[in-house]
Amino acid sequence: MSDRYELIATLWPGFAHFPEYAIDSRIDGIRVNPATIPIEELETAILNLNVRNARVPLFYDVKGRQLRIEEVHPFPDHLEVTLNHPIRVDLSDPRARIVAFKAGADFGTLDRLEDGGRRLIFRDGRSFGPQYKVNHGESLHIRHPSLEVLGNLFTDHELRKIEAAKRAGFTRFFFSYTESQSDIDQLRDLVGNDTEIWLKIENEKGLQFVRDEFQKTDNTTLVAARGDLFIEMPRPHDILKAVKLIIEKDSEACVGSRILLSIATRPMPPPEKLRALKALEQLPLKPGADTEALRELIVRIFHDPTPSCADFSELAWLAEIGYRRFLLCDELCLDRNLLSTAINAFRAFEHAYT
Repeated sequence: MSDRYELIATLWPGFAHFPEYAIDSRIDGIRVNPATIPIEELETAILNLNVRNARVPLFYDVKGRQLRIEEVHPFPDHLEVTLNHPIRVDLSDPRARIVAFKAGADFGTLDRLEDGGRRLIFRDGRSFGPQYKVNHGESLHIRHPSLEVLGNLFTDHELRKIEAAKRAGFTRFFFSYTESQSDIDQLRDLVGNDTEIWLKIENEKGLQFVRDEFQKTDNTTLVAARGDLFIEMPRPHDILKAVKLIIEKDSEACVGSRILLSIATRPMPPPEKLRALKALEQLPLKPGADTEALRELIVRIFHDPTPSCADFSELAWLAEIGYRRFLLCDELCLDRNLLSTAINAFRAFEHAYT
């Protein structure tokens, strides 16, 4: 691997700015993340990609045991959701009833499981949450050690997506929630032994695999997938040893998510916040151009072209412990302006620090 830091963005082919970044020499890869995309839309979108001859290498993100919501059943007094995988968890322990949504920004209290563990029934949402709307395709987290994700590693829906990715010509894959060599073997049976697989380590079982079982090969790479890994840690500061373990076990490992997030979370003085809210109130909410104008306004409110000191310091620490590959999270890549600022900031850091 060269001394140049590698930077990978997360983009969907349907984004208006995808063609621009598909030929952008400032980035070294694009992760195509189809988590919430209907299968028919996915098949059309990726078959139209020139994967084999892409100027910027394209990666496809495979979902294994990651828990995602397939159906949302809202009731006046509580929420029920259907998962992609059935689960088992010891609900006699009150801690096992705590379910995290929205990357840990919202929580609900689980009452019981039905339908063989696929349907989650939550307690009265007015008192026990979640507070915000839950959507199809969202991930959720149950951090209790008794949690078991049951059934096949790949759902029928995911198998169909993997086949579509193979037909489109993908030979590079990210693999969510890798927990064992058996997981890797099952994916290789589907995509072939010559493909690259980047193993996203996102929970304690994955870290145990890295610690006790992982064997580095030319076509496997570890990924410290901190978006979910941070939520799954028993204590917030446990993320530090986790990230260090991964780079110690694989000198070519990638670190992803929660990088340069200050660009998308600009602090606002109260007077500026009031002006922004007034502008939002005055903007007519109509289909088409007005919807786009609303999105642009929201981006301007939260977009900070100057990353925080903490963000630059964190990049320096990650580089110091050995990371040379970095993956930007979905949040920064959804908007062209946010992504451009992040790339420029990252390359400025690289120039100044190496």
